[in-house]
Amino acid sequence: MARKDALLNLRTILIRRRDALRSTLAGDMSLLRELHGDPSGDVVDAALDTARDEISSQLAEVESRELAHIENALQRMRGGQYGSCEVCSARIPMARLHALPYATMCIECQRDLERHGGSALRDEREESSADFEIDVS
Repeated sequence: MARKDALLNLRTILIRRRDALRSTLAGDMSLLRELHGDPSGDVVDAALDTARDEISSQLAEVESRELAHIENALQRMRGGQYGSCEVCSARIPMARLHALPYATMCIECQRDLERHGGSALRDEREESSADFEIDVS
């Protein structure tokens, strides 16, 4: 399969996952609203509901982060940058994209980022944001 065909296939996978996450997150929010709307029950029930709410909230946070990564990948596809490392501009291998379709860095740059705790990337972003003056008056 040509790289272009593989990328189109990944686009389909990302769109399906995005839609599934949106549905799940919408369902989680309505379920949480329903749970908080029912004041009946004793203290144990309330504690169990709170624990379930916390787990649901944490899962929703993870799913929200994944959704943001997917949206970013789809935006990169629209802009023609998908499949290229955002740090060194090298092609991201198809094996990596199949494993993590919303990867934005090649393995080497990702390892460097993890090895340095993201400080190199943060420094780069801080320098670029320092170019702007902000009027707070």
